[in-house]
Amino acid sequence: MTSAHQPGQHSEVTLRVNGKPQTLRVDHRRVLLDLLREDLDLTGSKKGCDHGQCGACTVLVDGRRLNSCLLLAVALDGSDITTVEGLGGDGEEPHPLQRSFLDRDAFQCGYCTPGQLCSAVGMLAEAAAGHPSHVTDPAAPSGAPVPLDRTEIRERMSGNLCRCGAYPRIVEAIEDVIA
Repeated sequence: MTSAHQPGQHSEVTLRVNGKPQTLRVDHRRVLLDLLREDLDLTGSKKGCDHGQCGACTVLVDGRRLNSCLLLAVALDGSDITTVEGLGGDGEEPHPLQRSFLDRDAFQCGYCTPGQLCSAVGMLAEAAAGHPSHVTDPAAPSGAPVPLDRTEIRERMSGNLCRCGAYPRIVEAIEDVIA
């Protein structure tokens, strides 16, 4: 008997992906990245290292930026997932960060760009909510929005690697959106 037919190996999950409910029968070992790419044909999120170290697979889960290669899909039942394809909302206009990345040429090969974009959206929300980073001034008022200068942006985006070295343009694109 193959594992696909053994009872208890799969569960039905409902995810809200880019604003649309998706109900799928999911193998308990399947990670969100594979579900997005292979089952839902949302190929924006990339498989980089498969260890949560490069950030190419970053998506937003209930508004938080997370590495989809490390998340078991079955554990996300009921979650709201936003991929790079969903950042622009209805698809009529790109998200301001997508537009800024284009305007600033904040990518070279483009492989890391979807993860960079999702991470930047999450990072902006974290700073607005007052979540400090390693470089946030300890004297800053707790819970107050954290001002984002270049040092703060670099630190908060440090979990997303770019093999091409587009970091200066990425920081500039983010600065343009918060200016």
